[in-house]
Amino acid sequence: MKLILCGDLVPTQATRPAFDRADLRALMGDSLPVLRSGDFAVANLECALTDREEKIRKCGPNLKGKPSDARVIASCGFTHLGLSNNHVYDYGEAGMRDTVAAVQSAGMVPFGFGEHDRDSRRPLILTKDGERTAIVAVCEHEYSYALPHRFGANPFDPFDTMQDIADAKKTCGHVIVLYHGGKEQCEYPSPRLRKACRAMIRAGASLVLTQHSHCIGCRERYLHGEIVYGQGNFNFVGHSDHPHWRSSLIVRAECGADGLKTEYLPVCVTDTGITLAPGTEKKALLDAFDARSAILCDEDKWMAEWEKFCFSLPYYVDAVRNAFTDVPQGEFCRQVFPHYLDCEAHLDVWHTVFKTWHAEG
Repeated sequence: MKLILCGDLVPTQATRPAFDRADLRALMGDSLPVLRSGDFAVANLECALTDREEKIRKCGPNLKGKPSDARVIASCGFTHLGLSNNHVYDYGEAGMRDTVAAVQSAGMVPFGFGEHDRDSRRPLILTKDGERTAIVAVCEHEYSYALPHRFGANPFDPFDTMQDIADAKKTCGHVIVLYHGGKEQCEYPSPRLRKACRAMIRAGASLVLTQHSHCIGCRERYLHGEIVYGQGNFNFVGHSDHPHWRSSLIVRAECGADGLKTEYLPVCVTDTGITLAPGTEKKALLDAFDARSAILCDEDKWMAEWEKFCFSLPYYVDAVRNAFTDVPQGEFCRQVFPHYLDCEAHLDVWHTVFKTWHAEG
C-alpha cells in the first residue's frame, strides 16, 4: 500500500485565484504527479469549507475556504482529508458540518471527527490488496475539539489515544498517527511531546507525524517506528511571511508485510501555490532536517534548543499579567490565560518558562 501524506492545507488569498479557476498546476506545481502516485493521498484540511460568516470566539485567526474548493482538492489526487485540527471548527458546528458535506460531495473521505469525543476516536481504516493500515488523527485542545456532548475534532488524550492505537493495531498491519500539535515555529519537540510520540510507537504505531508547527522540524527512529516532529505546511501560502512557511515535507510511505518505509519530498512555496523543491533547495532542506535530527539525538543540545525557543517568547508573561487586571482589550486578553492552560503546546512552554522550585533544583 502506497500512501502520500501531506501537512496543512488551507486556501488563502494568495491561492484563491487558482482555486477559483481550478488551476491545479498553479496550485500544486510539480507535486501533482506525486499526489496522484499513491493508492491514497491524505492531507490535513486546516480550515472550514463554508459560506457562513458567523465566527466562533477564539484566540487566533478564523480560517475558511469555499465549499467548492473541495472539488479542486479532490482533482489534485487527494482521497482523504483529516479534520482533527484547531481551525476546522472556526465557523462553528454548522460550518464544520458544511465542511464534512463538501469533502464527501467531492468524493473524498473526511476523518478525525465525531458527534462527541467518544465518537471522534474512530480511526480511518485503509484497505488495499489485503493490507490494512489505520490512521489515527488527533489534535491538541484548541477550540475545535469534541466534548462529551458536542460535535468536533478528535482530541488527543494521553490514555485514550494510546488505547485507540493499540486497538487499531490488533486488526491492521500498520498504524499511522497524525498528531496536530506542537509549538508553532519550533523546530524541536517539547519534552512532553517527545514522550507522547514515543508512547504512541510503543502502543503500536509505525509512523507518527506531528503537524501544526508550520515548520519542518526533525525526526528520529524509535524502536520499530519513525517519528517526525514537524512536517510543515503543505499548501498554506501567504498566510505568514515567516521563513518556515515557505517549505514543507510530503511523506511517501509504503506499508507492507516487511515494514513501513518512508521517503521525504521537500516542497517550496511559489507565487500561486507550491511545487517540489528543486535540486539545490531540496538538498539544503533535507540537510537541515538531518542536522536538526542529529541535535535531537543529543539530550543536552536538544533541550538547549527547546529552552532557547521558549525564552524567546515574551507573551507568556503578558498572559499572566493580563489575566488578573483590566486591560484595554478586555475579554480577549483575559481569555489568553485559560487558553494557554488548555492547549498542550502552550502549556509545554509554560512549564519551561515558569519552573517550580523543585524543577529548578
